[in-house]
Amino acid sequence: MPERRPRLEGKVAIVTGAGTRGPGVGNGKATATLFAREGASVLLADLELEKANETLAEIEAEGGVASTIQADVTSDDDCRALIEAAVDRYGRLDILDNNVGNSIRKPVTEIEPDEWDAFMDLNLKSMMLTSRHAIPRMIESGGGSIINIASVAGILASKSMAYTASKAGVIGLTVAMAADHGRQGIRVNAIAPGAVYTPMVSWRMSDELREHRKNTTMLGVEGTPWDVGWAAVYLASDEARWVTGTVLTVDGGASGMAGYAYVNGE
Repeated sequence: MPERRPRLEGKVAIVTGAGTRGPGVGNGKATATLFAREGASVLLADLELEKANETLAEIEAEGGVASTIQADVTSDDDCRALIEAAVDRYGRLDILDNNVGNSIRKPVTEIEPDEWDAFMDLNLKSMMLTSRHAIPRMIESGGGSIINIASVAGILASKSMAYTASKAGVIGLTVAMAADHGRQGIRVNAIAPGAVYTPMVSWRMSDELREHRKNTTMLGVEGTPWDVGWAAVYLASDEARWVTGTVLTVDGGASGMAGYAYVNGE
């Protein structure tokens, strides 16, 4: 059997939020690492450059091609510079993985307007800003794939009203951009992770809570950032050439279990 060709060979990718908050591997780091393993040249963007450099060191130790850039993705100027840096360094742009996001647990009666604005800027507006600069460059390269990290919280209610609203917005943005730019060769899809265990949530996770979250899935298995990363590899690859405007749920079947429990009175 011939050796498998890397699925992203010759492609150039940007991953935002490519560092990890705390020890371990987050969604951005896992995705960037897998992109590099699959042959892509990867620009690692993060607000904290030292976090991106940690991801870079691990990619380079495996023989992958990557570089870092400090970027505030709520800034239009930074997003423009980010896209131009990818083209300047690697000659083209094929993949944009919009991975930045955070959560805040306040109901609508408690959140302040400035908190709402800052949260929407980070979770939703940032994806619009990176995409508005990336799409013209992708068109020059013959097309591309944009992957927006949403959440099952954008489909189902969560304990964070603003998070649910922003992730629902990410899904709407994804579908709209896919329709607007499909005839220009741009595919736009979203990944909706479920209760994945990452460094960002580990500080508030007891062993009992992790077990409970695992048991809410159809598979009875805890998700990891690598599950999200492999979904991104598929959507970035030519294997997904006929896939756009969709939401790929990566949650072990938990969103389906929510409906199952409801109809069965559990």
